[in-house]
Amino acid sequence: MATLPNPLPDPAACGLDLPPGSLVDATLDGPWPEPLLWYADGPAELRDWARLRDAGRRVGLLPVLVTCGRRDQWPEEWDLSPDSASYPGDHDAEEVLAGYRTGSVADEPDDGPDAHEHGEDRSGADAGAGLRPGLAPVPVREAAEDADTTAEGLAGVVAADADLWLGETRMALVPARRSADIPAAIGWSGAVNHENDVARLCAVLRSWEDRYDARVVVLGFDTMIVSVGRPPATIEEARALAAEHYAFCPDTIDQAPPHDIDLYAEKAVLNQEAWSFWWD
Repeated sequence: MATLPNPLPDPAACGLDLPPGSLVDATLDGPWPEPLLWYADGPAELRDWARLRDAGRRVGLLPVLVTCGRRDQWPEEWDLSPDSASYPGDHDAEEVLAGYRTGSVADEPDDGPDAHEHGEDRSGADAGAGLRPGLAPVPVREAAEDADTTAEGLAGVVAADADLWLGETRMALVPARRSADIPAAIGWSGAVNHENDVARLCAVLRSWEDRYDARVVVLGFDTMIVSVGRPPATIEEARALAAEHYAFCPDTIDQAPPHDIDLYAEKAVLNQEAWSFWWD
């Protein structure tokens, strides 16, 4: 794995007061030399995010909610592949998105037996082609609150009504330097039918952190929910960002209502403090 080394510390040795949980080292290539993440044995509760965020911050751990989704798969069964993840800082978000729009992704996805069994349709190969080039502008509005506070609020909403979202959620801690890097830090492969190297997606997430105060709040087998502290405030800003969403995750529009990028911009991007993504 080409990400910067940041091993998960022993929670007990660090004096972390954690609920009962599990350390995950299972990957597609066998056990990883060190745990990739810790996650709780029981459902997330309303105040867990703030408590574990503050506890983990002292030792370089960031919080994220994990979900079993509709397949009842927890992180041990997520096809984690840290060997396939490069370093997010080695990629430029604008170049990554441009590549998705033209179909010139760096690596073809693995269609072998270890790939997700979602079929071989790569409708995202030319995602966003012909749409607005470059990066969407920074919203004109100022953030209403701290980005971590927005993430905490979304985590509380998801934990309080998990069935409305993606099924039961549990708190997890990941050794990552910034929220956008969480998928790469664990070798998450939920988007493998669109992108083999999740660090390229993380480069886009980093850009969204900078422009929109975004935070990765929920990860599932092939799903992601991001909090947004500074969402687009005008329809023009929303449409520009919707083109990025389409390149980042074409299934968000191609395989889910309203199946129209302008309507998606209006309903799912404009003034929205949560973005949901799902890769087929």
